[in-house]
Amino acid sequence: MDSRTQFRRIRFDDFVVDLRTGELIKDGNPVHLQEKPFQILVLLLERQGDLVTREELRRALWASTDTFVDFDVGLNTAIRKLREALGDSADNPQYVETLPRRGYRFIQSVERDLPQSNVEIVSPPVSPAADVPQERPRV
Repeated sequence: MDSRTQFRRIRFDDFVVDLRTGELIKDGNPVHLQEKPFQILVLLLERQGDLVTREELRRALWASTDTFVDFDVGLNTAIRKLREALGDSADNPQYVETLPRRGYRFIQSVERDLPQSNVEIVSPPVSPAADVPQERPRV
């Protein structure tokens, strides 16, 4: 993973994107998002408010593939899955705006480099044995 994304988090609306772990979190709960839609989300978030062209997305996400991929179908599918995960709509976008035949733009405001302590992530209950403090080594 790129060192500039180490420990980075980006928050928008009720979502947090953890670039270190590759997770999308909503209200403290992980949201399932496949790799390509997640990569598109990251590119859009990094350029929030700016047009990210279809060509830029193709070069960033599909250029190195050795397998023939119908780019238009792949991109349209990834954008649809991204919108589904965000609860967004192409007709009335809250997050991802389509600029026809040109590309996409992330239109929601974002907070970058959010410290982990500001994010509440819901975790499963911890067993009582895990609550017992462990002995610290002497220095």
